[in-house]
Amino acid sequence: MTSTLEGRTAIVTGGARGIGLTLARTFAAAGAKVAVLDLLDTVEDAAAAIASEFGVETYGQRVDVTDQAGVAAAFAAATERLGTPQVLLTAAGIEINGDSIDVTAEQWRRVIDVNLTGTFFSAQAFGAGLLREGLPGSAVLIASMSGSIVNVPQWAASYNASKAAVSHLGKSLAVEWAASGIRVNSISPGYVLTDLTQAILDEEPQLHDDWVARIPQGRMAKPSDLAGLVEFLASDASAYLTAQDIVIDGGYTAV
Repeated sequence: MTSTLEGRTAIVTGGARGIGLTLARTFAAAGAKVAVLDLLDTVEDAAAAIASEFGVETYGQRVDVTDQAGVAAAFAAATERLGTPQVLLTAAGIEINGDSIDVTAEQWRRVIDVNLTGTFFSAQAFGAGLLREGLPGSAVLIASMSGSIVNVPQWAASYNASKAAVSHLGKSLAVEWAASGIRVNSISPGYVLTDLTQAILDEEPQLHDDWVARIPQGRMAKPSDLAGLVEFLASDASAYLTAQDIVIDGGYTAV
């Protein structure tokens, strides 16, 4: 086990499965105490499994990231249990594909609320705790390559727009909080094989070959492919790196 985050508390939204769970485990392997927040009923089980595997303190709680008061309360509970979080990863997110002329107001608002507003509420609660305690910290927001390119052949204007906004949100918060020692960066993954993408592929299986054909490395990412970058951004090894969006896509956006 490495100890790049020894003694720190990390908080992960969307941490009960997929990218969030993988990266929560990454933080635990690096020595951090880990709070896992998710809307799924399995969130407490996920936290318990991490504690058992890595021998670190954990905390799991259900929360809807679009509920500002609920997010603040969940961060307060995690702080009481594990100490003030100095690492944040925002992995809660959804995607709804479809022709833009058919998108309902409810669908549009749901994607923006979860992906953008939920990310902001989480970062807000994180920053507030650090500013109150006078502590430094590092937030890593999960954006997407979809924030800088338009994915084909599927259409997902709401998702693309939300992720473009997440990356700029990261830059905005990074500049606002820089003098207080709080760093904020985002990462923009390409296609990652998660429960979310698998659900899309189950409905449209031909998309897999379409996607992979456009990836120079010839495969979709695994959640673990993001682990090294995220641990680096969370740790003091990246102490002078802030307000950046880092694309990790197997070369997709280069061609």
